Amino acid sequence: MTPSLRDSLWRLIAAQICLHACMTGFRMAAPLMALREGYGPAAVGMLLALFALATVLMALPAGRYADRRGLRKPVAISVGVATLGAAVAVAFPVFGVLCFTAFACGAATGLAMIALQRHVGRLAHTATELKQVFSWMAIGPSISNFLGPFAAGVMIDSFGFRAAFLLLALLPALAWFWVRHTREHEPVAPELRQSSGSSWNLLKDKGFRRLMLVNWMLSSCWDVHTFLVPVLGHERGLSATVIGSILGGFALAATAIRLLMPWLAAHLRESLVIGSAMLVTAALFAVYPLVHAAWAMALLSVFLGVALGSVQPMIMSTLHQMTPHHRHGEALGLRAMAINGSSVVMPLLFGSAGTLIGVGAVFWVVGALVGVGSRLAWTLQVPPAELSRTI
Repeated sequence: MTPSLRDSLWRLIAAQICLHACMTGFRMAAPLMALREGYGPAAVGMLLALFALATVLMALPAGRYADRRGLRKPVAISVGVATLGAAVAVAFPVFGVLCFTAFACGAATGLAMIALQRHVGRLAHTATELKQVFSWMAIGPSISNFLGPFAAGVMIDSFGFRAAFLLLALLPALAWFWVRHTREHEPVAPELRQSSGSSWNLLKDKGFRRLMLVNWMLSSCWDVHTFLVPVLGHERGLSATVIGSILGGFALAATAIRLLMPWLAAHLRESLVIGSAMLVTAALFAVYPLVHAAWAMALLSVFLGVALGSVQPMIMSTLHQMTPHHRHGEALGLRAMAINGSSVVMPLLFGSAGTLIGVGAVFWVVGALVGVGSRLAWTLQVPPAELSRTI
């Protein structure tokens, strides 16, 4: 990786962290305020769903806009929308306004992430560099998932909710600081954009459909673990601290493997990593409901974090290599819509299924689905990067 590429990448990662931390901070603080104001679980669930729902609704338009406008304009809009959403929460910290803030921050983060991922993919010149840059980019959300809630929590305990909201409102401006001088790539020719047709045309490609299905299955596994481990831990009589530590071990393992991926990227093939991760996940899901000891659940959680944490850079690398150069934003929009739609729908589905057939059975059903679906990962074929860029 060249020094210029490394410098550009760090700036983009910093911008990603600032915008994403604003959203994750509100995702923790807004429901907490709603609960303290006397709102019930249903209202809190709706509030949380708005963060992901915004990305579902905005993903495809955001992808096409990024294809037309590049990086700085989408990020500038994202910064403005996120700052506005956070500022009104500072001025009017009531439930209805917090719903608007959730939607605004979710939409802003979705637009910025798609534009950033598209730009980063164009910085790479080889398949190995693609895997490396997306491995580094994957570390950003891991940092912001800790930084946003931690900073908001400290401010809430020390100075109150308004102070926390004000701090979060300042973060998007820092994102603009990091990208304001970024050099744009050559714009996509208008005739290419006009000839592309609907974004859904991308799904006519068999390889792209397989990749989206694999991505959805792995995203669902992440949701299963996050949603059902607290339920399973409660059934086992574990304390909240222990359950939190089990989930924390998962997050730390996912971050650790992403730190290693840039150095391993040159020696790994995308289909091998994704297929292996799916098989390992299926095996771990088969064992999870049979384990009762906290230390054993924590160990399985760490293994699962390694498996699921390794796949995002490989999926992003594959997507950029198999998608036409002028449609990367649209492809990223479809991916964002699928995984955020899963985050909205799947917890409701898992909760209903867990009530009917039991939490353990949900692990087994999802694990079996992922295990069978792993054959799709093994058949993913990535064309030469220079070929896909000329389509």
